[in-house]
Amino acid sequence: MTEENIENIAKKIVENNKGILAADESTNTIKKRFDSINVESNEKTRCNYRYTLFSTPEISKYISGVILFEETFSQKNSNGELLRNKLESVDCYPGIKIDQGLEEINKDSIETYTKGIETLDDRLKPFAKNGAKFTKWRAVINIGDSIPSPNCIEKNSSLLAEYALISQNNNLVPIVEPEVIMDGNHDIDKCYEVTKETLNQVFIHLKKKNVNLKGILLKPNMIVPGSKSGIELNIKEIAEKTFKCLSETVPKEVPGIVFLSGGLTSIKATMILNQINKSNNAPWNLSFSYGRALQEDALKAWAGKIENKNLVQKIFLHRARMNSLACEGKWETSLENE
Repeated sequence: MTEENIENIAKKIVENNKGILAADESTNTIKKRFDSINVESNEKTRCNYRYTLFSTPEISKYISGVILFEETFSQKNSNGELLRNKLESVDCYPGIKIDQGLEEINKDSIETYTKGIETLDDRLKPFAKNGAKFTKWRAVINIGDSIPSPNCIEKNSSLLAEYALISQNNNLVPIVEPEVIMDGNHDIDKCYEVTKETLNQVFIHLKKKNVNLKGILLKPNMIVPGSKSGIELNIKEIAEKTFKCLSETVPKEVPGIVFLSGGLTSIKATMILNQINKSNNAPWNLSFSYGRALQEDALKAWAGKIENKNLVQKIFLHRARMNSLACEGKWETSLENE
């Protein structure tokens, strides 16, 4: 297989109004999702569910890449086909979640940093060799009384830059994900302030490490009030503040920004993405890298039953199409009932 340039891969992932399916839920997270539909989470059920999504006819019309959990990268379906090969066969880039979860910065703090940097280069080699085209590393920034601290933002930004450089050295596109968490009772202005500071620090560190900005994708949160604030979501205001924050922090060389949904409902995540694209002429492609916001309805329809396959795929493809339209600013409420 010819090695493809990381700049080309990054560009292709966000071209033609396509986005990313985040199917990289950890074993603990997917267990919670399966618990919600009363399905046991084991290797077989996880494989069946994910293969149902990946084998959706016409998936590549709207989805350009899929982030995989380590288990999924090596899994085979009942016919012996590797799930990652299924994606490649329908022109979807397989990617890999490569961080190793969160660790407290110190015993007295609820702030965290992301683990796994010391072993990252060695762990990346087999994925690069076996067809992965991009990687994902998530940093978590919480808002609360006197947090985030400058040290937390600095440490996570530094690790994201180190991760990005190691990924690029292995010819893999890094998805840089500094997530300012939606939980909390803060207002939208606080989210804006913290996200702006975080993104500024992330790009300071990326430049310091000489990371090729044309060969990365940024996966940020949208600027929203805290989920416990009691403040109603104002789609127009969220879109305006999100775009303003990105315009002030993200260099034009970055080919694409793929938003995370971060606890937003499926419809709200689509509405905000649509409003951002409808209202602005951005220097980067603005797309999506959604997990729950692409899968929630499909997961309920699946309910662990193979016979629900066609319905699951229809629901999943509809959600993917709605978000693809939102990348053009062409989504409308009426299209949801088609």
